[in-house]
Amino acid sequence: MNHPAFGNRRQKKPKSSQRKFKIPTKPLASWRPRTRQILDWVVTGGSVLLCLLMLPTRWPGMELLGIGPNWLLIWVVAWSVKRTVWEGAFAGIVLGLLQDSMTSANPTHAVTLGVVGMLTSLIQKQRFIEEDFISIALIVFAMAVVAETIFGLQLTMMSNASGGHSLRKVEDIWTYYQRVALASAILSSLWAPVVYYPLNRWWQQIKFLEQS
Repeated sequence: MNHPAFGNRRQKKPKSSQRKFKIPTKPLASWRPRTRQILDWVVTGGSVLLCLLMLPTRWPGMELLGIGPNWLLIWVVAWSVKRTVWEGAFAGIVLGLLQDSMTSANPTHAVTLGVVGMLTSLIQKQRFIEEDFISIALIVFAMAVVAETIFGLQLTMMSNASGGHSLRKVEDIWTYYQRVALASAILSSLWAPVVYYPLNRWWQQIKFLEQS
C-alpha cells in the first residue's frame, strides 16, 4: 500500500510576504513646477520652524558660557549669501519678528537680523574663499558679532532713554555682550554647516530645475 508522501509537498508562502514593499517615487525633475514650488515653500518654512524650536534648546556641545548657537542668524546667512540685498534684509526682518514673538520685542531682533541679511547679501564670498564650509563659518562668525553689537547698542539706547546715564551700567552692558558676542560667534560658526549644507543643496537643485 502506497502512502502519500506528505514530506514532498511544498508549502507555498503567500505572495504578499514574498514581495518587498516599495514606495513608488518620481524624480524631482518630473514633478510639475507648481508642485515643486509648493514643496520648496514647505521645506523652507519647515527649516525656519525647526530653527525657531532649536533656539531655546541646550544639548551637550551646543552651549558655551550659557549661550547657544544663533540658529536664526545662521539661517539668514544661508538664505542671503546668494540672494539680493532686499531679499536678505526682508528675510532677516521677518525672522527677527518671529524671534521677537518668542522672546521680547524690545529691543527687537528684526533690526539685527535685517542688517545681517543685508550685509551678507553684499558679500561676494567667491572672491576670497572658495570652500563653502569655511566661508560660511567665517561669515556667520562676523555676522554674529555684528548682531550682538547692534543688540547691545539697542540696550544702551534704552538705558539712556530711561534715564540710566550711569557709566557703570553702560560698562556692564558692554562687558556682558562682549562675552555673549564671542560665545555666540564661536558656536554659530561651528554649527553653521549643519544648516547651510542641506538648505543650500536643496535651493540649488530647485534653481537648476527652474532654469532647465
